Amino acid sequence: MTTSGVASQARFSAQARLRALQADIMDLILERELEAGDPLPTENELALALGVGRNTLRESLKVLQALGVVEIRHGFGMFVAPSNFDALADGLTFRGRLSLRHKGGEALELVDVRQALESGLIGSAMDTMTPGQLAAVEESVVRMEELAAAGETFVEADAEFHRRLFEPLNNTLLISLLAVFWKVYRQIHLEVGAGTEDLTETAAVHRRIYEAVADGDKALAAERLNRHFDGIRRRIYDAINE
Repeated sequence: MTTSGVASQARFSAQARLRALQADIMDLILERELEAGDPLPTENELALALGVGRNTLRESLKVLQALGVVEIRHGFGMFVAPSNFDALADGLTFRGRLSLRHKGGEALELVDVRQALESGLIGSAMDTMTPGQLAAVEESVVRMEELAAAGETFVEADAEFHRRLFEPLNNTLLISLLAVFWKVYRQIHLEVGAGTEDLTETAAVHRRIYEAVADGDKALAAERLNRHFDGIRRRIYDAINE
């Protein structure tokens, strides 16, 4: 084996050991039934419990902090991090934008996942939606219509519309995931541009989704949500085929 080959294998082995240590730290958090915000053992205690040196431990902890698993507060200690999807959003945004330089596969997959979530859950959201929540959904539609009439884009109002659609489920994870998708979408939207977007028609699409929800027609609401994603798909296809 060449010198470069030995070095490459050594780096791979070191990375594998670090990943194993990161898994051990997460297992320790679970085994001790620590919750978000709870303090972790000190570095010395962790190093002793896991049988590793402090420098190796610190390297793994930095990775776990970047992943949103632990929170390191200098001068205070280490804690189990609160729910935070920033790392997930940043990773998905990068992958989606990078894919636009090629065939756009990952950007399109993100659209597929979001579509499946929304069209699949709209019926359940309708079951628990109050009149006040329905009125809030229409309020978002009206805002989009006003912006479209003024020739202004409405990415934020669009995001608000979808968030309000699914707030009746009281599912914090779902709302967080939708927020992640919208962060990714905003960046992809900037990448592909809005030149091919008909703002008035896009607002009308949301009006028709609202009307199906207001009429209590679950199948039609799911169908119209599915159609809603055709626009961003078309813009992604246009961008990668230029």
